[in-house]
Amino acid sequence: MADLSEWQQTLGTRFKDPSLLEQALVHSSFINENLGTATASNERLEFLGDSVLGMVIAGELYTRYPQHSEGEMTKMRSVLVRSGTLKSIAESICLGDYIYLGKGEEASGGRHKMANLAGAMESLIAAVFLDQGLEAARDFILRLFGAELDSLSNNSNLIDYKSQLQQLYQPRYKKTPVYRTIETAEVKRNRMFFSEVIIDDKVMGSGYGRNKKNAETAAARSALEQETEDFTR
Repeated sequence: MADLSEWQQTLGTRFKDPSLLEQALVHSSFINENLGTATASNERLEFLGDSVLGMVIAGELYTRYPQHSEGEMTKMRSVLVRSGTLKSIAESICLGDYIYLGKGEEASGGRHKMANLAGAMESLIAAVFLDQGLEAARDFILRLFGAELDSLSNNSNLIDYKSQLQQLYQPRYKKTPVYRTIETAEVKRNRMFFSEVIIDDKVMGSGYGRNKKNAETAAARSALEQETEDFTR
């Protein structure tokens, strides 16, 4: 395994147990080709890191934006923890250079794939949490996500519900969500549209709008809010 001492300086943290950092970087493709070198991939760490990240970001938003509603904070959190944001932050610390990949995954550009970088970023967060505790993990997250947090209140166009939903559904269902939109009857001369977002013939969300675009946006927002409700149950 690689010597990660210098990279820890870039991260701004020194691991008590370097094996946790190494495991956070092991992609599943590496295991089959290097039996005995690594005992497990980073997938379990990825699961834990996702929860730690979500909790820290939620707490920071709650404290930083006291005037924001639950719905507004939910949208802001979705922007921060989505795969695209994680990939961008992973690239800023050169995370892709240190992931252990199998030869096939390496050849297919695995060091630059969004799923690999986002997953490794969550695994890295989990490794810091296990190695140093919640407070250290919180400091680590807020340091890396600081610029993204600061930009939220200054960019009203940052919330793109349809893009968020596609980024959520694409890895899960391996499909792009489909929108079924119809024009409703005129009500006092105001034309309205009704839209449903569908995956595998299942309606995931729905909404109304003054035009087709707004109706689809409302449907995507409804689906994202349902995902949040399901997660918190």
